[in-house]
Amino acid sequence: MNTDQPIQKRKLYQEVQDRLMQRIQTGEIAPGEQLPPERELMEVYGVGRPAVREALQALERSGIVEISHGERARVVVPSAHSLIQQIAGGARHLLQMQPETLEHLRQARIFLEEGTARMAAQRATATDVAALRANIQAHRDSLPRLDEFLAHDMAFHRALARISGNPIFPAIVEAIFQWASADYRPLVRAPGAELLTLEEHSRVVDAIAAGDADAAAAAMRAHLARSNALYRRIEEAQDRPS
Repeated sequence: MNTDQPIQKRKLYQEVQDRLMQRIQTGEIAPGEQLPPERELMEVYGVGRPAVREALQALERSGIVEISHGERARVVVPSAHSLIQQIAGGARHLLQMQPETLEHLRQARIFLEEGTARMAAQRATATDVAALRANIQAHRDSLPRLDEFLAHDMAFHRALARISGNPIFPAIVEAIFQWASADYRPLVRAPGAELLTLEEHSRVVDAIAAGDADAAAAAMRAHLARSNALYRRIEEAQDRPS
């Protein structure tokens, strides 16, 4: 740290935000509890209403509190899903501004979902396997309806990740689908892609039912690698001059 640098001026709302964060982090205001009323905060910190409101809005943008109309701000009960959703806007912006990052996301997805398929084969109960097979049947029944088909696709991968028992995995899987949703729609529209997806999901579940972790990981890797290769062909066709 360079001690010769000038001390940065801070806005009042940032000081209020820091004071509130300290109270939240020490447990003085616990998850699920409401923050004090705006007027009380104004009196305690000796600031005006604008500083208090800006501080609360900054905490809301960070996912620390939620603000409902007509109610006091409430500290959010943290979860893996809510924490990952906090970076959703930034992730989508990154993908739009730097499309090459999408390839990195696809690679990360293969790495993650190979692992979740392997863990599912090691941990799945008969009830888990039955639920995965029921998902595939519902997925098949939704074939004529694109949006519903995509929803079942995401539900399958999320359910697979949930079997791991680690709540971070399904949250990340769902986030990847949401961040790169434009990546998946052309894949589903490609001729024959829907049936291939269903067949590949069935191979993954068959391996999980057999307790074969290597086969489950290999089936998932083949499924995602095929999807990525198809996307690249679609992308190249779109870029080719007509």
